[in-house]
Amino acid sequence: MSDDDIALVHGLVEIPSLSRREGDAVVWLVGRMAERGFRATVDHAGNAVGEIGSGPRNLVLLGHIDTVSGAIPVRIDDGDLVGRGAVDAKGPLAAFVAAASDPPPGIRVTVVGAVEEESPTSAGARYRATLGAPDWCVIGEPSGWDGVTVGYKGRLMLRVALARSSRHGAAPGPTVSEVALELWGRIQAAASERAGAGSERLDCRLEGMAGGPGDGLEEKAELVVGYRLPPGLATDVLEAEVRRIAAGAGEGAAVRVTHIAAEEPVRTARTNPVAQAFARAIARAGGRVTFKVKSGTSDMNVLAPAWRCPMVAYGPGDSSYDHTPMERLSLEEYRRSIAILKDVITALAGLP
Repeated sequence: MSDDDIALVHGLVEIPSLSRREGDAVVWLVGRMAERGFRATVDHAGNAVGEIGSGPRNLVLLGHIDTVSGAIPVRIDDGDLVGRGAVDAKGPLAAFVAAASDPPPGIRVTVVGAVEEESPTSAGARYRATLGAPDWCVIGEPSGWDGVTVGYKGRLMLRVALARSSRHGAAPGPTVSEVALELWGRIQAAASERAGAGSERLDCRLEGMAGGPGDGLEEKAELVVGYRLPPGLATDVLEAEVRRIAAGAGEGAAVRVTHIAAEEPVRTARTNPVAQAFARAIARAGGRVTFKVKSGTSDMNVLAPAWRCPMVAYGPGDSSYDHTPMERLSLEEYRRSIAILKDVITALAGLP
């Protein structure tokens, strides 16, 4: 790993790029890719895109450039790069650029710094999904240098709004907020009845709640319900279940269920050519691959069903630091991941 590779990830992490405010980081990354010989530009969705190499086969390396909120002073601390986005997912994205900077003959590599992954819109990946599918794809997310992610749970977010005519504070019966809490209890109980454990478990959480007297004519309450779905369970099944439960809220409350966002669960085969190229590269580096199914979501949920090409997610870093105040990336792991990615690119270029 060169000093330029460290400067690349350090510089990218230093530039704030809160989701939907990624412009400065995108322009900076396009400049750095151009310096390395990429044909670099900003696409119609605002993604940073760099293409390098030539040949009939195309590998897309797509990592997101946006971050969640929470400024963390950027510094190197005992071999770790500390800062918002260091792990999720500027470290993997920088590793993609570093690894692809000198591709072998016969392969065209496209690196994408995608915008809005941390927003329900996932606008960057959704735009790329409308373009032609590559031969192979790697999504940039922290898996550890010797880990490869082959699946993600799905996601469903719903807003459940309750409203009824205002009542006097001394009137008998539950408040509209209490009606909302009782409704949440029934939604949670229905989710608990579905079997599953580990990566096969359905997770249901109350992600937000508000309630109060309203404008004096109506009193209102609102729930934001979030699900993480295992493979085999569709988002529309759960949404229909919530709508059935909400229809029986009672106590004079009118209930409206609004769809906020959804991604279907996704899983790819461990035997696909990209997964196997990583397994062999990790073995050659002295490791033993661990295939993972993550409880979160990623741009793989968007691109896998659209492109239907061999795909995995990979990148340096410990995902337990995602979205935390102590987000950090081991620079040694960053170095090892770059070496693995270079090996994988060479292996894919040599496939018949």
